[in-house]
Amino acid sequence: MDEKLAALVEAMPRLLDGISVTVQLTVLGGLAAFALSVALGLAATHPSKAARIPARIIIEFFRGTSLVVQLFWLFYVMPLLGVDMHPLVVGVLALGLNYGAYGAEVVRGSINSVATGQWEATTALSMGSFQRMRRVIFPQAWALMIPSLNNLLIHLMKGTAIVSFITIADFTYHLDQLKRVTDTVFSYGVIGLLSYFVIALILTFIMNALERRAKRRLGQGITLKSVLSPAPATATPGGGGA
Repeated sequence: MDEKLAALVEAMPRLLDGISVTVQLTVLGGLAAFALSVALGLAATHPSKAARIPARIIIEFFRGTSLVVQLFWLFYVMPLLGVDMHPLVVGVLALGLNYGAYGAEVVRGSINSVATGQWEATTALSMGSFQRMRRVIFPQAWALMIPSLNNLLIHLMKGTAIVSFITIADFTYHLDQLKRVTDTVFSYGVIGLLSYFVIALILTFIMNALERRAKRRLGQGITLKSVLSPAPATATPGGGGA
């Protein structure tokens, strides 16, 4: 065990660099995925077929093809077509496109889940389509979609491990290097699991805080205890909260 701890101490700077790369990929990939999710999700609910059909094609294409294939295509095929990108950009783009397609379905479903009465009220108030979506529909849909987007963000974070295939030295890559001088149980079973769990827990707390804020803006109170819990936040009776 002393030898393993010594190897861990020696590898710690590289592991921290790997965690930094993983966090960068998670944050940037998550932002790209969210932007694509909203754009495609809104387009998929648009009354016009000119917006709906292209959105459905893009969503189904990136949901129906492998993330690894998409990553390799961007990294190995695009340079042959004259588009050469940094490996980190390729990783962010692949994650954003793949998980953005899944997120688009979350956005679409959440928008369609907003009560019919809310849509009818905006029609009665003669709101335009943009004003209706921005002021009434999307704020309610946003509160509904956060738990599902949180799940996708956690999956995206775990999906960053595949970037080691395109020469990016992320956390998983450095774990593999640690395994070579220790063993599989110590590197992946202890250090790897704990590190990924901590990152996932932090992301969950952040998303729960966003859910709390979104529901408070809708007049739905959520207790501080529910925000600090990894479980999805629930509103308390009467709108009270810490």
